[in-house]
This record gives sequence, structure tokens and C-alpha cells, in this order.
Amino acid sequence: MQKTVVLNIVGLSKSVLHLLPSLNRYAAQNNLSIIKPMLPAVTTAVQSTYLTGKWPSDTGIVGNGWYDHIDSEIKFWKQSNKLVQAKKIWEAAKERDAGFTTSNMFWWYNMYSSVDYSATPRPNYLADGRKLPDCYTHPASLRDRLQQELGPFPLFQFWGPGANIKSSQWIAEASIKTDQLHNPTLTLIYLPHLDYCLQKFGADEALIKDECGKIDKVAMRLINYYQQQNASVIVLSEYGITPVDNPIHINRILRRSGYIAIRNERGLELLDAGASKAFAVADHQVAHVYIQDKTLITEIKGLLETTNGIACVLDKTEQLNYHIHHERSGDLVVVADNSSWFTYYFWNNDKLAPDYARCVDIHKKPGYDPVEMFMTSKARAAYKLLRKKLGIRYVMDVIPLDASLVKGSHGSPFIADEYKPILITKDLSSKQEVEPTAIYDIIWQHL
Repeated sequence: MQKTVVLNIVGLSKSVLHLLPSLNRYAAQNNLSIIKPMLPAVTTAVQSTYLTGKWPSDTGIVGNGWYDHIDSEIKFWKQSNKLVQAKKIWEAAKERDAGFTTSNMFWWYNMYSSVDYSATPRPNYLADGRKLPDCYTHPASLRDRLQQELGPFPLFQFWGPGANIKSSQWIAEASIKTDQLHNPTLTLIYLPHLDYCLQKFGADEALIKDECGKIDKVAMRLINYYQQQNASVIVLSEYGITPVDNPIHINRILRRSGYIAIRNERGLELLDAGASKAFAVADHQVAHVYIQDKTLITEIKGLLETTNGIACVLDKTEQLNYHIHHERSGDLVVVADNSSWFTYYFWNNDKLAPDYARCVDIHKKPGYDPVEMFMTSKARAAYKLLRKKLGIRYVMDVIPLDASLVKGSHGSPFIADEYKPILITKDLSSKQEVEPTAIYDIIWQHL
């Protein structure tokens, strides 16, 4: 089979391509297509569709997180590849060619996968509460080799207020070193950097231009390397980022109507999903609403349909039209309009917000929180880090509770062409717009 690399530049769309001058020239010399956004247009769901050719209704990946009905817990950013309920492209390729190998460099659901080589973020959680930067690889020896040559994986530059180009640079160099060591047939590379500045600053070119230039250099470094290896190169994105200015606090809306159950612990409030009549799992511009008493579905649907900023509310039957109907999806799937997005906030008084709200804590929060990219003050963060260095217990509570800070979001399929994800290939016969499920076939064609 033909050696192939799929370069996933998160957030790339026509709206910002001109700010990546080298990649823009590369696109002009090749074929540029739009990928039709799917529902939900979020990381784990889109990646799973690209790699299986199946919709969320088949893969079961209905978002970056969902409500586990058995555990009665909201779970976000899980890592096991066994959560994806469809055959992956490398599994099908291995059936045709026993010598076929795959390297998965930071695409999601990376752990316990059937790929040959992989790497993904995985911090060390110590007994004293500290979180140390690290990564998980298969085989395990690859982790030691990569970190010996490149230094520790820069976890705190991968997500949070310190997120910057260093994480994408590390991933790029780790991908090259893995390729040099093992020469896989298929390589999947995830570059998240563009996602940060676009969610923080939206379409403000003065604020995003330099960051776009940085990821441009990293992308071309990879393209040039893999071309020298005679590999077919596919450049794509999962979604584009649309400017937003209207955060919708969907759980506060449900709380006002008496659907949310709250526990008070140590003077702070916690969402009690298992005891709630209804609650929302917020995920960018999409929210899954889980309703315990099914007789309330019509009533809650009407409430949300009259809420400013909500574009549509899909019940289980309507979800069939968008290929998101699954046992993991909400009784209602709610989509924000193009200028709005959903917070997970459920408290009405910031003094009662749970302790994790002011921290980077992607697993405890019952929804996605882009405000984790901001901090209350550098002075406060410096003080917390000093306590850490001195060995004094501390809580890194430096995240503000101001959702208006966020200027870009994604997740809705109802967006203008300029914000849709894109595909760049050498195949001049490609259509102007392709379905997300067709990416699987396009990778096959290159292989």
C-alpha cells in the first residue's frame, strides 16, 4: 500500500487559510474541498467518523462526553478506543495486508487501540494532588524514547491558559521520530494550536495572525518531510471556528424550571445528575439534554425552543435525520445558533461554584469549558506555582468564571461555507464539498 499521512489541523477553514501563507500556497497548488459539517462538529465525534466512515449513530461517539446511564455520571474526554463502536480504517487495511502498520499521534480514543504505534496526553496524577506532564504511548518504550529526545510532553501547553505552539511542535517532531523509527504505512497527526487562538479571539485577525503563522510553519515542516518520504499527504480539519458572543447557560435555564438537582457540599454546589429530572451536557455549540421522566420531554423541548440563541432542539426521532440517534445521545439534542454556544454552568451565584470550576479540570466538569484557556491573573498563577515549588499544598484556581471571554466556537452543522472544515489533497477529481463519512474513502484511495 502507499505510505500516507493525514495531517489534522484543528480549526482550519477558508476564513483563516490566508493567514497561513505557506499552507495557502500549498492548497492553491493542490485541490481544496469543503467538508460538510456533521452533528456534532466536535473533536472525538468527527475523528471517529473520519476513521470509520460511519456516523455517530453507528460509532456511538455523540460528543466529547455524554451521560453514562449505568454509572449515573457525566464523563468527558475518555481515552479508550473500545468506546468507538465501528471498525477503524487500519483494522480493515490490516485484513488486506498483514504488513500494514499505523501510527496514531494524538488523535483521540488513542489508548488500547489496535494501531501499532501511538501517543496521547496522559498526565501523572500523584497521591498528593499534583499533576505532572506526561504522555501515554504504545509500545510503552516509545514514550521513553520520545521524551528522552524531545523532553517531557508539554501538557500545560497542550490545554489551559498556557496552551501554545510548543505542544503542536512536540507532536510534529514526535511524529517524525516515530516515522523514522518504524516507517508506518499510515500516520495520523493531530495539531491543536489553531484551535486555541480562534476560540479565545474569534475572527480578530490582529490577535490571531501571529499564531496562525506559527502553525503554518509546523504544518509545512511535516508536509515537506513526508513528501521527501514519498508519502501521500492529506491535510484536513475537523471543524472551523465561528465567531460567538452569546454564551447560553442551559443548565441554569433548566434549574430555574426546577429540573436540576443540586447537592451542597462544604458550602459549594454540585450538579447531581443522577437525581435530576433533567440536565444538559454542554459541548461547544451542542448540548445533550437527558430527561429522567420521559413525560417531560415535550415540555422541556418547548422551553428550550423559545430560548434566545438556540437554533433547534431535536428529539430522538428528529435525531435520526442528523445521524446522531444513539443510546448515548440525549433525549434532546440542542444546537446553538451561529453566534452562541453552551456553558456547563449550573450555579446562580459564583460564590457557590464548585471548586473545580476555577481550575483546569476536564474530567470533573460536567461539560466542556473553553474558559479554561484564560486565567484570572498572572500574579495569582505565579503565587500558586511558587507554593508548588516550595512543596506547599495548593489549588491552581486561576480560571475565571466569565463565559463572555470566549469569542469562537464550533459544533453546529448550520454554518457558512467560510467556517466549514476543509480538505487539501493532490486528487484533482475531488468534489467541492464532501461528506464527513467520505473522508474514510478518501484515505483508502490514497492508501
